[in-house]
Amino acid sequence: MRKAKAQDPQSFWSRHALKILGLAVLLLAIHDVFGSHGLLAMRHTQSQIQQLRGEIDRLNQENNNLNKQVQSLRTDPKAVERIAREEMGLARPGEMIFKLPDQPQENHGAAKKP
Repeated sequence: MRKAKAQDPQSFWSRHALKILGLAVLLLAIHDVFGSHGLLAMRHTQSQIQQLRGEIDRLNQENNNLNKQVQSLRTDPKAVERIAREEMGLARPGEMIFKLPDQPQENHGAAKKP
């Protein structure tokens, strides 16, 4: 009968070192791609940054337009009069305001009834 060999710990590591190293590299690669700070999360964050930059640009443009409008209302009496007439329906003494109803939209796809 043969004697059972006691396994040498050094031979275990030498036989399985490449497998263990490969598994460790695979796990690190998976973590780097799918982890909370991985490649996919980074791309999502960059997309959000681009979206927010666009929103900031839009809001800055709107802010500039509103500042121009405020400046115009402060310095130009005609601008104040235009707003009073168009948005508030005001008129000068002796003027008459005529409001015409909006024209109804024609339905181009339906047949007209007699």
